Amino acid sequence: MSRVLVVEDESAIAELIAINLRHAGFEVSVVADAEAARTSVDRVLPDLVLLDWMLPGQSGMALAKAWRAEARTKPLPIIMLTARAEEGDKLAGLDGGADDYLTKPFSPRELLARIRAVLRRRAPQALDEAVEVGGLRLDPATRRVTREVDGTLREVKIGPTEFRLLHFLLTHPERVHSRAQLLDRVWGDHVFIEERTVDVHVKRLREALTPVQCAHLVETVRGAGYRLSQGSALAL
Repeated sequence: MSRVLVVEDESAIAELIAINLRHAGFEVSVVADAEAARTSVDRVLPDLVLLDWMLPGQSGMALAKAWRAEARTKPLPIIMLTARAEEGDKLAGLDGGADDYLTKPFSPRELLARIRAVLRRRAPQALDEAVEVGGLRLDPATRRVTREVDGTLREVKIGPTEFRLLHFLLTHPERVHSRAQLLDRVWGDHVFIEERTVDVHVKRLREALTPVQCAHLVETVRGAGYRLSQGSALAL
């Protein structure tokens, strides 16, 4: 489930956005000013931020520039929301670090289309689209993992953490990920748990995938971490 942070000081607009996004399957957090937005992002990095230009205190524009100047938040997808409709304002917003710019009032359908377009470009793993590797199919919308074995479609019984871990690995095949990177991307950064926790969940994931003959897809790269590899012949 993709996490969206809505930074909007008009409560009616914020509530309308949140309702529509939750209905579309997103996990939504809402804050009303730049300080609260910074605190939220410092705690857990969202998949995308919907950022109002005019905020009490620091403006959304200044906040976007600040995020773009920091290594941790530089890749953060940002869509600017504003009542400013002039071309110069739009260019300023894009130059300031926004990935897209949406002028109020806007329709929920257009907002969702813009969000999915930005996620597709900047954070494809955040999209709730089915992904398949080596015959193993994961569908975030239905929360199901399946594979055909001997002509029969079989469902994998898998826990929520293993589901998120598998989703991340499936959307980044053949790449090696350290335990620290997996903690950041699967558990959420700034989560203070031991790196060895990753090993426990990888073991559980392999056990869950064994009945559908896919445990070998999750490969240990000694001294580096883990990767999902179709070429793996053996789980190490």
